[in-house]
Amino acid sequence: MKQPKGLGRGLDAIFGTDAVDAKLKPMSQMSEIDITEIIPNPTQPRTQFDEEALDELADSIRQLGVIQPITVKKSGDGKYIIISGERRWRAAQRADLTSLPAYIREVDDENLHAMALVENIQRQDLSFFDEASAIEKLITYYGMTQEDAAAKLGKAQSTIANKLRLLRLTADEREVIMKYNLTERHARALLRLAAPAERLAVLEKVVKQNLNVERTEAAVEEVIGQKKVQNSYKKRSKVFQNVRIFVNTITKAVETMQAAGIAADSQKIQREDYIEYRVRIPIAAGRR
Repeated sequence: MKQPKGLGRGLDAIFGTDAVDAKLKPMSQMSEIDITEIIPNPTQPRTQFDEEALDELADSIRQLGVIQPITVKKSGDGKYIIISGERRWRAAQRADLTSLPAYIREVDDENLHAMALVENIQRQDLSFFDEASAIEKLITYYGMTQEDAAAKLGKAQSTIANKLRLLRLTADEREVIMKYNLTERHARALLRLAAPAERLAVLEKVVKQNLNVERTEAAVEEVIGQKKVQNSYKKRSKVFQNVRIFVNTITKAVETMQAAGIAADSQKIQREDYIEYRVRIPIAAGRR
């Protein structure tokens, strides 16, 4: 049977449609389902829907109907959970439709989440932060390794690892990146900085100066260079502090001897690369 365009061969290639993967069975014939019986996928990777785009889709549905069926799975309570096509379902509600054409597919919860993620990735309308969060959920909820998730999603393990690293950025940083339409490469460049305050400072510079990825990387490198200089000063400061302690100890020792009647004296000579300290204690005084 012909597959709906929203899924296509990509999902079948990843998940299989025969006995090789018993968790996922082929689609049934298309059915017309009451729209009130359809519910969104609780693990839907996408967290934001463009309201204007939904209105436009609703207008199209009013004119032409739903051309591409959605894909659902039947839940235990008799409802139908959306696997793919939540935008069409939302727009159909706005268009006051009472039912939707849908393919019903038998799939377990693990593959339900994975299929929703792949469907969004294939459509290329999922933000890279939403994609990273969805991959994390796939790994965490179902006890997968990164290698498992990579195989399930048809990606390299290194790609999965890089996606997950994006989640190290704070909610504030992600908000700025998305608000100003910065790229995933911008986000990755920031990850070289460990402190959120440093990343936000660079982000502010990126936004104000409209920096491309290369200039963003240079801005990050500048901060790293400044930190190296600061750390160098700190190390030298500790050394100088220790030297002062030693010098003060010598001075105190000489003063103690002098207070005891010993004619000891000291001379501090500052050289270019070191400090020379000469202490003279009379031998006769030492014998007494």
